[in-house]
Amino acid sequence: MVFNSYTFVAFFIIILFLHNLPLSWKTKKINLLLASYIFYAAWNPPFILLLWLSTVIDFYVGRALFTEENHYKKKILLVLSLIGNLGMLCFFKYGTFFLENFVILCNAIGFEFHPASPSIILPAGISFYTFTTLCYTIDMYKKKSEPVKSMLDFSLFVTFFPHLVAGPIVRPPQLVPQFEMARVASKKQLMDGLLLLSLGLFMKVVLADGMLAATADSVFDAKDMLPAIDAWIGVFAFSGQIFLDFAGYSTCAIGVALCLGFVLPQNFNYPYAAIGFSDFWKRWHITLSSWLRDYLYIPLGGNRNGKIRTYFALMVTMLLGGLWHGANWTFVVWGGLHGLYLWVEKFFRDVQNVKNKDIVKQDHHWSGFLYAFLTFMLINITWVFFRSHTFGKAWQMLESMFGTGAEGKALLTSLAIVKVMIVVPLILVFHWFMRNTKVLEVAYKLSWWSLSIVWSVVVLLLIWSQESGSSFIYFQF
Repeated sequence: MVFNSYTFVAFFIIILFLHNLPLSWKTKKINLLLASYIFYAAWNPPFILLLWLSTVIDFYVGRALFTEENHYKKKILLVLSLIGNLGMLCFFKYGTFFLENFVILCNAIGFEFHPASPSIILPAGISFYTFTTLCYTIDMYKKKSEPVKSMLDFSLFVTFFPHLVAGPIVRPPQLVPQFEMARVASKKQLMDGLLLLSLGLFMKVVLADGMLAATADSVFDAKDMLPAIDAWIGVFAFSGQIFLDFAGYSTCAIGVALCLGFVLPQNFNYPYAAIGFSDFWKRWHITLSSWLRDYLYIPLGGNRNGKIRTYFALMVTMLLGGLWHGANWTFVVWGGLHGLYLWVEKFFRDVQNVKNKDIVKQDHHWSGFLYAFLTFMLINITWVFFRSHTFGKAWQMLESMFGTGAEGKALLTSLAIVKVMIVVPLILVFHWFMRNTKVLEVAYKLSWWSLSIVWSVVVLLLIWSQESGSSFIYFQF
């Protein structure tokens, strides 16, 4: 079930109705848990067993990790939890990838090995709920927070349908306390939630799918070299599409949760207004980047053990962050490029003794906008590897973009180019002027009639464009 479907609209209306009935809080939580399983079962019902298994194991292992005083036993319990969670993730998401690379390695050293191709279906959202449960067991091991008392609360924390399939990646202290006390959305929360849901669907359906997706697909699926203008337009289209698609999902998730009275963490903060790459990762997929920082970068040494260790930890974190996105070496290169960008940025900042607060001072200067535009252009190069299925296609795209190969035949129509050249610059300008504020704050400043007009136009465009909707890109991760 996807947010951009009439099935979800009917599903959500029923959930809202049940959640606002005068029932006990425990009954309402059971309703939400059942609804979350139904929401997930719409993709593939048998995979609910994986959710149950992950939930049960981590609930009891987490409690044992918190109470166990024997350090050796605690390590064994943590290892069992890591094996259980990462084992499922590796099998379903990376099983075929590891096998293919093992076969290539065997054949390269002269050992002929040709196993049958496995048929493994990737469970929706496994990367997201695995990281959700992992942070719980790791926190219990470090005793950073109290264990969840109720299996019902923990199950709902793991499977709560707004964040289940594509985030935001939540941590226990962010959500579990909200399940401990009865809550129903206030009138303001309901209106804010519906506004965010409408905005998220508009970003996904009208802009990402309706204006950019076809152009990005046609360019990246082209078999031959392209003119530089077509190649750049295709990359810009994907750059806009993936932001609008993924940020649109996160906005929908936050809005849906708010309609029920729950608050999810922010996942995007106008990333294309980032001044530099460390700023970008504070604004793009915030819950993933903070997860990688706290559970990978810092344990690897972070910036506490000298510059060499810092550079090592930074690159390893970005490479694994790239691999998290998909079982393909192109994702690893995407992460590696971001790691390289961060290396270069850190080197020059260290040489010039530039602090983050000095970067923030550029917010309202044209120099800051120019730095943000340069950051955006360099990020577009990384998107080539993210979107391309093979290195051959990625190199072909780069050759087309920079004119190092034979120029191909024009592919895009004038209308397709105009769409991209309207939407993407508007995204950049909007991000820049909104980089230090929130969309709801702007909505509060509007008069009721102007907000009503804007909201009505958004809904009408959604209804008109609904047939162009498709699954969210991050569902495959």
